[in-house]
Order: sequence, then C-alpha cells, then structure tokens
Amino acid sequence: MRKIFVLFAAAAALTTAACNTVSGVGRDASAAGDAVTGAAEDAKN
Repeated sequence: MRKIFVLFAAAAALTTAACNTVSGVGRDASAAGDAVTGAAEDAKN
C-alpha cells in the first residue's frame, strides 16, 4: 500500500511539473507571436 501511495505522489508531482512546462511554452510562443506581429506592423508603416 505504501508503494502505491509513493508512486501516486510521484506521478502527481510529475504531472504538475509537466503542466507548468507546457503552460510556459505556450506563453513563450504567444510572446514570440506578438513580437512578430509588432515587427510586421512596424515594417508596414
């Protein structure tokens, strides 16, 4: 029973870390898109 609890706790920790990583990548991609959009607008003017 204790091994199952330890495995569950480890899986929960890894899942939380993975969600934070994916969220961070999404924010980085969004920031890059905003920068490209801004550069395109500046070049157009």
